[in-house]
Amino acid sequence: MNRREVLPLAAAGLLSGFAGWRGGRSDSQRAALRTGGNAVVAIQRASSYSDDLAGCLMEGLTACGLEVAGKKVLLMPQLAAFDATNAVNTHASVLAAAFAVLGELGATEVRVGAGSEFYRDTMALAEAAGYRDSIPNFDDVFVDLNADDVETMAGFSNKGQILLPVSAMRADLVVSLAKMKTDVCSGASLSMMNLFGLVPANVYGWPPDAIHGLDFPTSVFELTRIFRRSFAIVDGIVGMENGGPLKGDSKAAGVLIMGRDLPAVDATCCRVMGLDPHKIDYLKLSAGRQGIIEEGRIEQRGEAIEHVRSRFVLPMEQAELRLA
Repeated sequence: MNRREVLPLAAAGLLSGFAGWRGGRSDSQRAALRTGGNAVVAIQRASSYSDDLAGCLMEGLTACGLEVAGKKVLLMPQLAAFDATNAVNTHASVLAAAFAVLGELGATEVRVGAGSEFYRDTMALAEAAGYRDSIPNFDDVFVDLNADDVETMAGFSNKGQILLPVSAMRADLVVSLAKMKTDVCSGASLSMMNLFGLVPANVYGWPPDAIHGLDFPTSVFELTRIFRRSFAIVDGIVGMENGGPLKGDSKAAGVLIMGRDLPAVDATCCRVMGLDPHKIDYLKLSAGRQGIIEEGRIEQRGEAIEHVRSRFVLPMEQAELRLA
């Protein structure tokens, strides 16, 4: 399949940095993700989707030291269902703000990529979510990750290889623009779980949960390992509680949470939601291997957790996931 040419963004470069995907990070690049051995996570308040979200994101990305000048970025919102009223998809206003800010920070290309795990018509989903109306020249910059060309990635767990979208594999940076949700299976659906949107359902089926027969936490761990060159932004302005990833109740938390260490970002989200990240299987598996989840090793910037905590309702059978 021939893909459309990417529309360059004519923004001035303010920051510079990342090397390419191949070979992972050098030791110096890994060290740069953290300050004094700690992960950096920013929490920004945003009471509604009419706030200055671009300003909030710019402040948070700067606090995290994100460098995108001259790079190709794939911005990946969570696009799950045909529902613009419930908190199931990343809100279009957050996506539009992130798209604009990444361009302003000097990214040479910003594409928006999504692939629903549950529905086949990704373009119709994007339109229902308001993305087409929010992103300039949408048809030129949007890619259906379920239908994209694929590339073989070797070393997926002990299964040998996995096929992944070319648009993701050739990007300099993947931004997981997730939604803050509880989840009936895993407990929490955040930036790491959002990487499942990179698994092409045209290849692995709907939903592609058990990739090569791996259990779900291991699959999340492996996707995080492969896409180490990533950044997380979690839309918690209005999240989802008492269900998820599709069915649940809206929950206003009034935050945007971001950082370069995805496990640290997700652990911080859990604490804001009143969940214990040490009881979330994929976070336990990732701790110390793909990132940091210990609260004492996460350098919080912006708002303090205790000032924005908003306990999310869990299904009764998941009550053990709560913080004490």
